[in-house]
Amino acid sequence: MWSFFSRDSSKDFPYDIGEPVAGFDNYSIWTLHKAKRKGTLEEVSVFVYDVRSGSDTKCELAKAALKRLKTLRHPSILQYLDSLETDKMLYVATEAVEPLGTYFTKLATDNVQKGLYLAWGIFQITRALSFLNNDGNLRHNNVSAWSVFVNASGEWKLGSLEYVAAADGNPMPPVKIPVTLEVYDSPEKNDQSKLKAATKCSVDMWGLGCLVWEAFNGVLRQRSNLKDIEHIPKSLQSLYCELVGASPSNRPNPADIITRCRKPGGFFKNDLVDTLLFLEEIQIKDKAEKNRFFSGLTTHLENFPDNVCKHKILPQLITAYEYGDAGSAVLAPMFKLGKLLDEVEYQKRIVPCVVKLFASTDRVTRSRLLQQLDLFIAHLQPPVVNEQIFPQVAHGFLDTNATIREQTVKSIIHLAPKLNYNNLNVEVLRHFARLQARDDQGGIRTNTTVCLGKIAPHLHPQVRQRVLVSAFIRAMRDPFPPARVAGVLALAATQQYFLLSEVANRVLPSLCSLTVDPEKTVREPAFKTIRGFLGKLEKVSEDPSLRETMEADVHTATPSIGNAAATWAGWAVTAVTAKFYRSQSDSSRPRPPLTGRNLSKPASLEQPSSSSLSTTTSSVTSMTSLEHESNDTSASASDYGNNDWDNENWGEMDTSQDPSSPLAASSNNGQLVTANALNEVRDGWDNEEWGSLEEDPCEEEEQAEQEQQQQQMARQSISSTTSSSQQQQRPLLPHQHQQQLQQHELNDLIEPLAKLNSHITTSPSRQQQQQSTLRPKELANLSSSATTSPTTPGALTNCNNISPPSSHLNNSMHNANWNSDSWADGEFEPFDEPGLGNSKLDEARRKREEKKIQRQRELEARRAQRATGPLKLGAKKL
Repeated sequence: MWSFFSRDSSKDFPYDIGEPVAGFDNYSIWTLHKAKRKGTLEEVSVFVYDVRSGSDTKCELAKAALKRLKTLRHPSILQYLDSLETDKMLYVATEAVEPLGTYFTKLATDNVQKGLYLAWGIFQITRALSFLNNDGNLRHNNVSAWSVFVNASGEWKLGSLEYVAAADGNPMPPVKIPVTLEVYDSPEKNDQSKLKAATKCSVDMWGLGCLVWEAFNGVLRQRSNLKDIEHIPKSLQSLYCELVGASPSNRPNPADIITRCRKPGGFFKNDLVDTLLFLEEIQIKDKAEKNRFFSGLTTHLENFPDNVCKHKILPQLITAYEYGDAGSAVLAPMFKLGKLLDEVEYQKRIVPCVVKLFASTDRVTRSRLLQQLDLFIAHLQPPVVNEQIFPQVAHGFLDTNATIREQTVKSIIHLAPKLNYNNLNVEVLRHFARLQARDDQGGIRTNTTVCLGKIAPHLHPQVRQRVLVSAFIRAMRDPFPPARVAGVLALAATQQYFLLSEVANRVLPSLCSLTVDPEKTVREPAFKTIRGFLGKLEKVSEDPSLRETMEADVHTATPSIGNAAATWAGWAVTAVTAKFYRSQSDSSRPRPPLTGRNLSKPASLEQPSSSSLSTTTSSVTSMTSLEHESNDTSASASDYGNNDWDNENWGEMDTSQDPSSPLAASSNNGQLVTANALNEVRDGWDNEEWGSLEEDPCEEEEQAEQEQQQQQMARQSISSTTSSSQQQQRPLLPHQHQQQLQQHELNDLIEPLAKLNSHITTSPSRQQQQQSTLRPKELANLSSSATTSPTTPGALTNCNNISPPSSHLNNSMHNANWNSDSWADGEFEPFDEPGLGNSKLDEARRKREEKKIQRQRELEARRAQRATGPLKLGAKKL
């Protein structure tokens, strides 16, 4: 029982008291200790007073300070948490703070940041004194650097309330303990004649003047040092002289000080004070004011102290977004300040907010998230990326807004290292294939190709080997010149992932077609790349043992060290869609033509350089092409390295160069022939698939059926044309036999022309099908041309209208779309000589009829056989 009454009651105090803060006990009756709350380990500060070793006067001062601290609540007054009073000790727990007298040594040496921060601190103490003097009708009587405390967020809090007294009481300043505080006593303490002119705030204003001096000069050692105003800012010198004036009546009221210094040009009028005051009043601000504030906040954060940004501004930003209507404007400063957090804090405070933001349907929010992805992607764990973020990002590939689609493509650069197999090798490539082939914006098609080259190290080796070459060859057939350049440079940058046999059989033939490209900016990198690949093949030819070394990375799944995400910002096509939208909104302006500049000499293809050239980031509102000049015209494409191919000149991304752009039609109304030819070229490159696709077993039967229909249509048109011509030429009776022979010859032309027509109409492009379909009027023209020269090959070409009428097109690129198998031997029957009689013509006609009947029987047999078995998935049911 006696042990219950004799136990130490301090053990019930819910804080673990740590080491004392050195130097503070020289200016106070308290000793300040660092402490932690039991259970939560929250950091606090504990003021301790030893009742046994102190006098009764000190004990009364300590108890008075505790009483005032409990009852006074203000944002600029030290926050009270808990206390414990025993016969031996007195404990007071407050928020974690540090005396300003010792904090001076931690202030930044940067004059701009230090000036902003000191203005904010002095403003807070002035506001606290205005609260005490004017609202509480109290005097503090002990203002100095040792009665001000700084918390974790850099805020200055007024403490040491031992000498607080009523303002209408005795104006005599109290006697302070310890004696080191006497240096802060006002002059009227020694000259009682001046007490009659004292005001309720005159003593505290003297202390505020001492605090201002210490803020710029350090701890005050003797009163005479107050005359030195060299380090005090000029905007504060006149006010400082009033604060430390000898006459108490001339010292200003703290409320008047705030009003004067908050005016434009005043000491309290700066970006930091304005920002923090706005955050304190953000709940009463309207949405327009919030958006304007957050939009301009990012540029000012560099001059703010880190502790203020981390513990004061960042929590306010997170709260403003989660519980307010701050909108997407808060994202930029929030992600920038997130860099100040450690990994645990980031995962706890920022990542949940990021996941919530990606689920937003607001386009502005999604756009800003994608633009600033590099600021927080390093802190996101792969499971979070694959399960919560990527499904939301993937919606951007299908967005109707071109800017969202472009930024979604670029975001894959940063997401690729964290994506799993299915998301990267299946989902991403599926969207890339569609965008590269079908997107109406040439810049997006270009960026898709470039992005595919950047993420190549992260793709699965088998997928990479099957996809890359097909995708880049497709890009080289794009009617948009920068897209063709991207395809060439992508081949050069990913050359280590190609088998030498693939280089010889697929890559080089495709590159050779670009050597006659109309654009010089396309021809130059094509020649360089060809020389590089030929150099590799020559080396392997001379030394076959090098083949294994050349193909070492083909089946390697480990990404290269130089991750492409670091150099994405330097691409010249970064803001290509912004350029398009500016052109659309300002269509009256003349568009600059596509300019060709010399490409710089990149790093070696065989031995990629680890150092990359300096890059220039394109602006969102005005894109500037990268300009690199090279005097070495003999540089080969082997100089393209992994990190340097993105430094090449891509040219001006102008919509007038892209026939697929909506602006191309409006700006080139007088060039319909060229536009039609370009559409034919595009229809050739965008129907190519990336992988090896399984052939449809019923494709042959469908094609044969189409051929029969075309033959019947062609015969009807030929017969009608021939009959009309016979009626017009009835007086020419001696020539009837020759005209009949010409009619039979034209009938012999029906079958090959119908087959040629069927091959053209099998293209997926509806526009090309309309241009290539044979019309009766065209066949009538053919009959007249066949009469004069039946064996002229030009007649066959003109009747199908497939030759581009403009020299602007790349003929080799157009010819690559033709299927050589459709021109096999034996499909054309030989023409009959005009002097052999009608017997051979009848026999030829009879053979054609027999072939037709036999083909129909085979087709019906195949249909019957297919109807008995199971239907194959994807096959059409006839």
